[in-house]
Amino acid sequence: MFDDLPADLARLLTLRTWHAMWLERIDAKIATVRQREAEQEHGRLARLPEPEWVVELGIGDGRPPVEVHAGHCYAIGKRRRPISRDEARRLLDAGLRACSHCAPDTALDIPLSSRPALPAAAH
Repeated sequence: MFDDLPADLARLLTLRTWHAMWLERIDAKIATVRQREAEQEHGRLARLPEPEWVVELGIGDGRPPVEVHAGHCYAIGKRRRPISRDEARRLLDAGLRACSHCAPDTALDIPLSSRPALPAAAH
């Protein structure tokens, strides 16, 4: 039989104590990792879904809308509000600027020719 353990009781008890300490450390680490993964999963599930369309808002009285974006656009400013597909179409039809990065007017099938021309001062 393959037996490489010491023959005396004192060393066997020392080995048992040593391994019990390691098992406690390993079990504690397993519990910590499980807790972290559960918190991450909870955070992922609790996160609000990304809006489909967003309007970027201006500065000042009434915070007027400035630009329409797709919800995934990286160029959206900090002042924003989620909007519905219908509101995005309405704002773009009314002449609000479409983001040049995510092109919501193209995604919403709004032809450029149907949009009102902006005043000369806006160019």
